[in-house]
Amino acid sequence: MTDLLRVIHDDGSTDPALDPRLPEADAVRLYRGMMLERVLDDRMLALQRQGRIGFYGPAVGQEAAIVGAAMALDPDDWIVPQYREPGAALLRGMPLRELLCQLMGNAEDPVKGRQMPCHYVYRKGNYLSISSPVGTQLPHAVGIGWGMRIRGDRSVVLVYFGDGATSTADFHVAMNFAGVFKVPCVFLCNNNQWAISLPVARQTASETLAMKAQAYGFDGLRVDGMDGLAVYRATRDAVDRARSGHGPTMVEALTYRLGPHSSSDDPSRYRDETEVSAWRERDPLLVFRRYLERSFRWDDRKEAALEKELGDEITRAVADAERVRPPALDTLFSDVYADIPWNLREQATQLDAILGR
Repeated sequence: MTDLLRVIHDDGSTDPALDPRLPEADAVRLYRGMMLERVLDDRMLALQRQGRIGFYGPAVGQEAAIVGAAMALDPDDWIVPQYREPGAALLRGMPLRELLCQLMGNAEDPVKGRQMPCHYVYRKGNYLSISSPVGTQLPHAVGIGWGMRIRGDRSVVLVYFGDGATSTADFHVAMNFAGVFKVPCVFLCNNNQWAISLPVARQTASETLAMKAQAYGFDGLRVDGMDGLAVYRATRDAVDRARSGHGPTMVEALTYRLGPHSSSDDPSRYRDETEVSAWRERDPLLVFRRYLERSFRWDDRKEAALEKELGDEITRAVADAERVRPPALDTLFSDVYADIPWNLREQATQLDAILGR
């Protein structure tokens, strides 16, 4: 429960007993997903500061825990996100332009601008909608997994949550039900050390978060959340167990939130920059790049080409999304009732008259 699973050593070599031995194409795909999330976060924070989107929750420092876990799933498996997992949605095939339309809430946003900013959803990729309250996604994930068991579906659910969510009643409800009924669910706790401004030490008296799983009758393990291969290996093994009918697993990915909690946060008010600097030495992109350099001859030329490719892709997606008009006003009355009640029909008529004038 206290041991930390780590695959990539400081020099980029790997532990041969733990290395999942990804083919080069998959290793580069994982790195590309991590890099895309990093570049996207930088650009979206800039857009928020410019007033071009309303809100954003970055994941700087947590890319390995997000993308590495998503890589371990099959296409039919489900992802229930926290609120900083665009890398997982994009890995599942969500078009970047569609993500941008949802962040902007324009006419091509599938939910027509009704969600809160930065609360995207991708139904085609079995990627559930993000919700703001801490931990409420955990019972949702377990419900999906329980439904799968009842139907005989061999798919698995991966649910992301933070260290702060382990302090909620929803965490207890979800873990207890999952343990009793052996729900095919993988609980990925992204322990980034901070629940906004509250450190982990102020949240729990447990030595680790992973050991909490034992009280609910299933396994919990800790991985180096800055190590993409370690997260992939742990999640893949947990997914295999769930798919084989052996129930849930909790994976605590020990990582660090290098940036702000959100675009509304100033972390300098509550944490020491010395601590942040120490964690930057274990930046997940640096760790994985050293592995690529040692195993697949990754070099500066390939790195620069990837950065340019991703930057250009985001630039095009932003430009395309910003050309789309806001949602039509009559969408205020759609998608809620099968038969619109009289009072809303009356309001819709009044809106038409106002627009006509």
